Amino acid sequence: MSLRVSMAGKSNKADRTIYECSACGHQEAKWLGRCPACGEWNTLLAVRESKATTAATGQGGQHRQSLPLSAIDPAEAARVPSGSTEVDRVLGGGLMPGSSVLVGGEPGIGKSTLLLQLAARAQVKGRVLYVSGEEGAAQLRLRADRLGLKRPDLEILCSGDLAEVMLVLERLKPALFIVDSLQTMLSADAGAVPGTANQVKYCAMELSDWARQHGSVCFLVAHVTKDGLIAGPKAAEHIVDAVLLFEQTESDFRFLRSSKNRYGSTDEIGLFAMGETGLQELSDPSSIFLVRRDGAAPAGTAVAASWEGTRCLLVEIQALTVTSKAGLSRVYSERIDAARVSRVAAVLEKHAGLKFSDQDVYVNVAGGMRLLEPGIDAALAVALYSARTGLAVPAQSCLAGELSLAGELRPVRRMRQRVKAARNLGFGRVLGPAEVAAEKDGAGGDWEAVASIKELLARLFK
Repeated sequence: MSLRVSMAGKSNKADRTIYECSACGHQEAKWLGRCPACGEWNTLLAVRESKATTAATGQGGQHRQSLPLSAIDPAEAARVPSGSTEVDRVLGGGLMPGSSVLVGGEPGIGKSTLLLQLAARAQVKGRVLYVSGEEGAAQLRLRADRLGLKRPDLEILCSGDLAEVMLVLERLKPALFIVDSLQTMLSADAGAVPGTANQVKYCAMELSDWARQHGSVCFLVAHVTKDGLIAGPKAAEHIVDAVLLFEQTESDFRFLRSSKNRYGSTDEIGLFAMGETGLQELSDPSSIFLVRRDGAAPAGTAVAASWEGTRCLLVEIQALTVTSKAGLSRVYSERIDAARVSRVAAVLEKHAGLKFSDQDVYVNVAGGMRLLEPGIDAALAVALYSARTGLAVPAQSCLAGELSLAGELRPVRRMRQRVKAARNLGFGRVLGPAEVAAEKDGAGGDWEAVASIKELLARLFK
């Protein structure tokens, strides 16, 4: 009798119910009307605690076994071409078997088109499964016909039920599968409403875990919020191996950026243009963000040589300053961080004698590209100076360099390649940091070395 009681108690303990917040994922041993972590009301849902132990077991309930590091074959992780050189560039060289990739972007930007092209062109050995929770099979077929995509071993599944998706995965054993989108997936173990924080985390964990155990490549499409961030909990981004953001510019170009990549760099960007046959790659995007003019450029514009990943892009930075009407100066900048614009303006006010504290500052990047690289500081400072003084930058001038708070022009990486790219596009004058002058050689050409923002302004506006 005592043995029966003890065994029953052990079973109840293993299957006890906990309560998890659907907004933030916080767990409590008992139900509460308000989540103590995020403060939301009526968000605690009953969850079986035993489901947390399923991640520790493999298929059929068998526990996973550890392996010595020396016994693991590195050839199993050899990259596979995705069929798109720009996607391979962003991922770090191709598709990594067993990896999971989260792709986010605005509605209608082309996420489904990009992934359908990958599904048809990826050079994986095995079947490919495209799971759609938003479109029907006929819609996908029409899109594939319009884009001219054909693949005999491409399977389509239109379902938002995670259990059905897992069954099909077990049956097909695809080498690559795509889920469009993660917010449409629904699991009975994670609540009754799809798209909640609990659902997103649970479904992302199940799908990425299956891909990892079977050496498959998993792509998960994610919606974004009004701020452009991937919707759902931040924990979903920690579950996957790479997070890609798909962005669109005013000139209808598409950017594919990586904010997280366990198998490559996060500095690379992929460039696409939407056409009648789908997304087309831009193999030589060096000059697509330049504004071609017959005469001299107007005041407030400067050309920066920005190094993005493994290539140089020449972009035009535009600035405008007007007297503040509210008595408090503001910075309006979407493509360059507003804090960086304020910092560069403060350096100019200190070391160039210009007053920006009573000015509203507007900064834009031609073509709508978002710039993060520190080497654009010199061009940003020159554009602000030109806008404030009304003096135009001399024609065919290109700038590169990081600006310190002391007014120094600091060295930047790949200066020789920046100079070479500018020369190839017809820029006869390139100005850069003095510290890297010793690195110049015939391969990259020559440039004017300057040490400070004062010297840079004196060279340009003498």
